Amino acid sequence: MNWIIVIHILCVMGWMTSVFAVPRALIFWKREYAQLGAFGPTGDLTVRLYRFSAGLAVIGILTGLYLGWQVWAFAPWVWLKLALVSLLGAHYVWTGTLVVRAKRGDFRESDFYLRVFNEVSVLVVLAILATVVFKPF
Repeated sequence: MNWIIVIHILCVMGWMTSVFAVPRALIFWKREYAQLGAFGPTGDLTVRLYRFSAGLAVIGILTGLYLGWQVWAFAPWVWLKLALVSLLGAHYVWTGTLVVRAKRGDFRESDFYLRVFNEVSVLVVLAILATVVFKPF
């Protein structure tokens, strides 16, 4: 059981790297695209980071569901955590939409939007951590 917890934590840490870094990287990619007028190294790095972390997200979510079921028997706080993880998953999917559009050279969102979008994920992660640590229900 402890190994599943270790795998869960490692995969979630890897996923969080992308959740926090990709929206910020989109800002730099947008600036690079404006200078080059083409797909450059920042775009390549951003796409690779997003793709790699998608697998980690799947493993993290599956191990989390297993732990919620086997270890904590879906206690009420686990349902709250799942709801918050669903919000983070939706954020991640929207980030993927932004990455796909950026690959086409379509940068609609402002730098300010991307910065705020990035901070929203931090607030959701803080809520998830507080739920896991304090188990309010």
